[in-house]
Amino acid sequence: MTKARILLADDHSLILEGIRKLLESQYDIVGVADNGGALVREAARTNPDLVVLDVSMPILNGIDAGREIRKTQPKVKLVFISMHSNAIYVRKAMEVGASGYVLKSGASEELLTAIEQARQGRTYFSPGLSHDVIENLDERRRRDSRRTLELTSRQRQILQMIAEGKQNKEIAGILYVSVRTVEFHRSRLMSKLGARTVAELTRFAIQEGLIGPLLPESAAETRN
Repeated sequence: MTKARILLADDHSLILEGIRKLLESQYDIVGVADNGGALVREAARTNPDLVVLDVSMPILNGIDAGREIRKTQPKVKLVFISMHSNAIYVRKAMEVGASGYVLKSGASEELLTAIEQARQGRTYFSPGLSHDVIENLDERRRRDSRRTLELTSRQRQILQMIAEGKQNKEIAGILYVSVRTVEFHRSRLMSKLGARTVAELTRFAIQEGLIGPLLPESAAETRN
């Protein structure tokens, strides 16, 4: 039987290597990525059957990376791993077609099960997720934030990088666009979200699961 082709993504090298070692005897690991932007490119290059990806990654978070991948590869299975048990992250993962959501605390025991469930067309939730999160998933999904859905893919990516504390010039370099283009999108984000400061943009990004919670002393929180 042909081994499933699996692509891995996590921004922590030790975790990425641990997942690779866990899976490589049973599956064909076709590539790895340490940020969401690289993951989208690797998915296009390798055409995997299934992607194991972290929810929180730099440049482009796992949720938006999964959304971009499924635009061109709608049959690919997505199994998310995360340290976040909050309902917002589970809901966002399911919105982009996740077949599994595994907490990192139990990944070594659960990931193989989640992958096999995904390959059989089923959905796997980590037992570490609270009953309330699973019970209310459909109800929460119906209460989408329309403001987030109205953002373009580029605006969502720039919003994430602003919230991560990156300056306009740095964002422009990462995206291979002009600083003026970044400034334009930044202005549009401020207008669409009714935000007046970087701190307000950051809070919105956290609330919508675009990035994980930041420490109060982080650059994005202290710079307005």
